[in-house]
Amino acid sequence: MLRHFSGAIASAPHLQWVGYLSTVGVYGNANGGWVDENTPPSPVNERSRHRIMAEQEWLELGKKAASAVQIFRLAGIYGPGRNALLKVADGEARRIIKPGQVFNRIHTSDIAQVLMASIERPSRSTIYNVADDEPGPPQDVITYAAELLGVKPPPEVPFDRAYMTPMARTFYQDNKRVSNKRIRDDLGVTLLYPTYRQGLRSLHALGEEVPVPPDGRPAIHKD
Repeated sequence: MLRHFSGAIASAPHLQWVGYLSTVGVYGNANGGWVDENTPPSPVNERSRHRIMAEQEWLELGKKAASAVQIFRLAGIYGPGRNALLKVADGEARRIIKPGQVFNRIHTSDIAQVLMASIERPSRSTIYNVADDEPGPPQDVITYAAELLGVKPPPEVPFDRAYMTPMARTFYQDNKRVSNKRIRDDLGVTLLYPTYRQGLRSLHALGEEVPVPPDGRPAIHKD
């Protein structure tokens, strides 16, 4: 896009705001420590290295454009149609145990409110982490989703014995806690879903549709 349209974007007379949605994966592995927007990126896979390149190109465009360019580094996205409740319900969920591993997450509604807050107060060349308040082990999210659904959680599987696609395995290369202080202090954002528990409870209350497998049997079985 930038290769073909950077000139048009930079000279657009009515454009006031540009946002690029990136990933907290650009920070790489912090061995469970905290990172913020001042932490130097250290991506561990090719996908995240491409993200850094894209961020830099957008920020370079912002230096010569009339409109402000902002970068938003998103944590693990969940929301309607994409969440642990559905994974548990359709039998796809697994509790993969890698000691000390933590992830941040972010609900789609909170992504939207961060973007709207930024549109209302553009800040040239600013980077924002868009993440929840509580980084936690991925297996805890699955356990809580199963609890909400009233079913037994899937068995624990040690990381070194778990089958995963190469892309899924790359997510476990990054172990960090992501600070969201800047979106709170600079944009005045109060998260609707500060932890996965509020987010999953809301989705459950909304009645996320439980998939029915092709054989017609219920996807959820209580032991």
